[in-house]
Amino acid sequence: MINHSQKAVQLFDQGYNCAQSVFAAFCEELGIDLQTGLKLSSSFGGGMGGLHEVCGAVTAMFAIAGLDRGNVIPGDMDAKEAQRAMIQMLASKFKSENGSIICRDLLANVSPENDEEKHRLCSGLVSCAAKLTEELISK
Repeated sequence: MINHSQKAVQLFDQGYNCAQSVFAAFCEELGIDLQTGLKLSSSFGGGMGGLHEVCGAVTAMFAIAGLDRGNVIPGDMDAKEAQRAMIQMLASKFKSENGSIICRDLLANVSPENDEEKHRLCSGLVSCAAKLTEELISK
């Protein structure tokens, strides 16, 4: 079986942003071609277009969860609540492992000039998001 966490880190090491790396690691299982997946997730890197808001790896994790188990019926309140609970659970697990889901908080102790340190930290976040996603979709 493919290790999505390793695949996501490999993509990140190739230069894809955090969101693209997580999302692209799951494109095959989601039935989405790689180019579409990379385009779709490209804006989420750096905490939403470099704004350092919600971590791009987390945003990709949420998008994958939606594609895998998302609600499609507007009036189905039970399905909407189940979706929200799933996203909140993923956020809670990520935050428990990393201290936050907010990019600027995750990078708070990294010098802006230290690209190597930032890459190492973000690589771990990409790995974590892919691992949590893999656990969710394998259920």
